[in-house]
Amino acid sequence: MLVAASIGIAFGASPIPYNSIGAFTVPLTEEFGWGRGDVQFAILGFTIAVVIAVPVIGALADRFGVRRVALATLVAFGLGFAALSLTPASLFGFYAIWIVTGLLGGGSTPVTWTRGVNAWFERRRGMALAIALMGTGITAAFLPRLTTWLIAEFGWRTAFASISLLPLAVALPIAVAWFREPTVDRSGKTLAPREQTGVTVRQALANYRFWIIAVALFVIAMGVGGLITNFMPLLTDRGFSTSDAAWTSGAIGISLIIGRLGVGYLLDRVWAPLVTFPLLVMPAIACVILMQDQVGQVSAIAAACMIGVAAGAETDLVAYLAARYFGLRHYGTIYGLQYAVFAMASGIAPWAFGRVFDQFGTYDPVLTVFSVGLVIGAAALFTLGRYPDFPVKPDYSPVDNISDKCGT
Repeated sequence: MLVAASIGIAFGASPIPYNSIGAFTVPLTEEFGWGRGDVQFAILGFTIAVVIAVPVIGALADRFGVRRVALATLVAFGLGFAALSLTPASLFGFYAIWIVTGLLGGGSTPVTWTRGVNAWFERRRGMALAIALMGTGITAAFLPRLTTWLIAEFGWRTAFASISLLPLAVALPIAVAWFREPTVDRSGKTLAPREQTGVTVRQALANYRFWIIAVALFVIAMGVGGLITNFMPLLTDRGFSTSDAAWTSGAIGISLIIGRLGVGYLLDRVWAPLVTFPLLVMPAIACVILMQDQVGQVSAIAAACMIGVAAGAETDLVAYLAARYFGLRHYGTIYGLQYAVFAMASGIAPWAFGRVFDQFGTYDPVLTVFSVGLVIGAAALFTLGRYPDFPVKPDYSPVDNISDKCGT
């Protein structure tokens, strides 16, 4: 189950666009004469589409089951990403493909996969989510280099089509085989239902914690998302070759995996804001490093690692806080709303960073803003207070004990 969720997340609509757009930016600007901000604006359109889709997807998963929703939207995302290979010499056409892909494939984001994981795990939920969400780190570690190689060898159109095989030919078969909800075992046998407790959507929206989490994550996701998607162009501006920039960007993915597993382990033992504050401040330090006129290889790798660790912490945090503070009764919808905020920030960031570069010829102004904003966003989470108590009450059956099945 965790393997299937991890690979589904790795090759879904969350990490693939954000970790490949940096490599596509320069080739597209050279072929069509668009600006960097123009190209990266596509991520904003894609994200807005995902933001519209994920609350609906979450509600559908709560009502009809997460498995069928995850599989259907994974297929839609793969086909949509393949369609980018047909991009015409029109920004409108380019944006339209991204938007349709986000609307139809938005359910392949963690909103579905974590719904399944949270249903299976309670006592070690933090580590289980970390293992599942580790998929984004896997993608961040190899996709920039793979995309750069595909573009150099075969062109950017073939690169789009080739990358689409990751969701369609790798993630989909594994998810079909292994991704299951705790009401169904491997043989398809129905198990005793597990009672899900928690607040209603209306109660969550009336709770100050919902809005503290949303605002803090918006700021954090803006900073981290902008740094990730513009990291390669930023390094090439500092004199790095495209190949060296791609290799250095890979450090983001490796450190993301390490940070994610470390955070997952600690979340099961320590209050979440206390765990994540020092990690979420790291990209602020990376901003300061990247503002220097001369950035060496060691400094660039250090900045990449700081960004990666924070990226690992932030995505874990969205899923974990939604379950801890609001319960699982309406997790799909509540997490979908929180993820929509997170996704919106991640989508605005590439365009905002690129737009600042187009306006000033440097990323320094936006790096200055987020060197402060990231610290404020991380500190805001200290106002959340203790976790509410949402006990899970398994329905004991004379045949199957669902608590044993769920490892609780």
